[in-house]
Amino acid sequence: MTILNGNISAYRKTQDDMVAKVTIIKTDSLSLDVYYFKAGQALGYHKHPTGDQIFTVIEGSGTFKLDDGSEETLEVKQGSTFLAPANVWHDLIDSGSGNLVAQQVTDQPSGMKKR
Repeated sequence: MTILNGNISAYRKTQDDMVAKVTIIKTDSLSLDVYYFKAGQALGYHKHPTGDQIFTVIEGSGTFKLDDGSEETLEVKQGSTFLAPANVWHDLIDSGSGNLVAQQVTDQPSGMKKR
């Protein structure tokens, strides 16, 4: 077996038209992705029908939204860790500073639907 590893800092990039997503490690049962936001960018409301996600903010700040019939918001910053349960609409938004970096660990296969 080969050790799977990656360096989050080595992949730092942003995109003008959408939040940049880099997959660091992916197996049949888990994935680790990192998002690099520009000022004000958002993932957009979406859900994963069959996979939970755990997010951790690496740097910066933003707002996490969860909507399972009524919207809840959570202000997040470096070190914040939060859950997007399977099949629940969620969004993550940069606070406007343009330095939000967040990683997510997702149960696979998770599927994805956009709102």
